[in-house]
Amino acid sequence: MKSKNIERWSPWILLVATILIWELLCKGFEVSEFVFPSPSRIWEQFIEYRTVIAGHAWRTYWVTMVGFGIAIVVGVMLGFLIGSSRLAYAAVYPLMTAFNALPKAAFVPILVVWFGIGVGPAVLTAFLISFFPIMVNIATGLATLEPELEDVLRVLGAKRWDVLVKVGLPRSMPYFFGSLKVAITLAFVGTTVSEMTASNEGIGYLLISAGSAMQMGLAFAGLVVVGAMAMVMYELFDYIERHTTGWAHRGSQNT
Repeated sequence: MKSKNIERWSPWILLVATILIWELLCKGFEVSEFVFPSPSRIWEQFIEYRTVIAGHAWRTYWVTMVGFGIAIVVGVMLGFLIGSSRLAYAAVYPLMTAFNALPKAAFVPILVVWFGIGVGPAVLTAFLISFFPIMVNIATGLATLEPELEDVLRVLGAKRWDVLVKVGLPRSMPYFFGSLKVAITLAFVGTTVSEMTASNEGIGYLLISAGSAMQMGLAFAGLVVVGAMAMVMYELFDYIERHTTGWAHRGSQNT
């Protein structure tokens, strides 16, 4: 029980220790706030500009969630298509891997030409950078279905569709939730990167504006807010995963 409590609180202990060391180093070495602001200075600027930060954070959040929602739909559909057919897996998977290797930031200028400055490029960048993990994990969960299990189900009269929907998809749920936890953090990265170059709102725009004004505390405050939003969504999906796919984690929960 004691070890479980330590494990539960260990992230917070590490966070507090990091902040304290960071503060002491900035104060001890008299680091200029224009170079590397201390946590106390970041907090001061966060409180001072909390209304501005909240407005930009809300814009980044809903844009990210729109792009992420599209990524879930497209990722699940493509993953199901690729994982349900060996031919599709062999044909499409290498092409999707090559596409994923392309730097998504390079798409932003193209998206600006197509859709203009604003919401469009940010939503699409969040989508482009986050759909691949979802697709891969769904496809992997379906493609790695044990042939013996499939043969037994076929003997019992199950059709290919029945095997995929009633066995393959439930079996892919741990993969799916694992991909969501990765993809949501990538979605926030994509939105922020797009806002830095193709928007006049959002945390990305705030980072550029604060950097230009040499308000590094405000810029770091924006980064903290993005990290906090991503962490909250990560924990939400982790909570849903633990309460919907507990059967896949029995061994780890007992240890």
